Amino acid sequence: MKKINIITGHYGSGKTNFSANLAMYITKEGGKVTVVDLDIVNPYFRSADFNELFGNNKIELIAPVYANSNLDIPAISFDLEGIVRGDGYIIIDVGGDDAGAVALGRYAESFDELKDDTEMLYVINKYRYLTRTAAEAVKLMYEIETVSKLKHTGIVNNSNLSGDTAAGTLQNSNQFAADISEITGLPVVYTAVPYGIDADVINPFPVDIYVKKIWDLY
Repeated sequence: MKKINIITGHYGSGKTNFSANLAMYITKEGGKVTVVDLDIVNPYFRSADFNELFGNNKIELIAPVYANSNLDIPAISFDLEGIVRGDGYIIIDVGGDDAGAVALGRYAESFDELKDDTEMLYVINKYRYLTRTAAEAVKLMYEIETVSKLKHTGIVNNSNLSGDTAAGTLQNSNQFAADISEITGLPVVYTAVPYGIDADVINPFPVDIYVKKIWDLY
């Protein structure tokens, strides 16, 4: 695992939940980890909602001033360049689609200097609208790269149907992930597998469901 892990993806792909699970995995293995919430677009599903979980597990959370409130103003109030040069692992949860990657593009030069220590992972979900085909998912990935001025290094297959996810749901996404891998030349680094499901998938990575539905937040 690289020191800096940038997580991108389509709205609703599950990138924030994956970011939380990656952070939990690192800290359980004894590593120091900081999660940076760079999602200044979506006010509902973002890492700033994990204050209690991260606090209880000694995970540092850095988020915009207006995160976790009813205000959604695109302002970054922290020194990201300084953070990525600090100690421990860094997980950066980027806003959905190319619109969310605009903030990331401000720091492209710094990340390019740290490219040997940086992983940029694209989260895919076969069952989400607008990314149900490999071609659609790849098109969006390239749009994110154009805006962020950075290149992805791997794919995270997070195909799921929320509470209806079963082994077949995951296994049926193997070809989808493999097709994206073939088109882009990028490896499928992880396939997210909810705990309790036994599925034959590429590079399984056990995950808990931490992100709440919008209607559970009130």
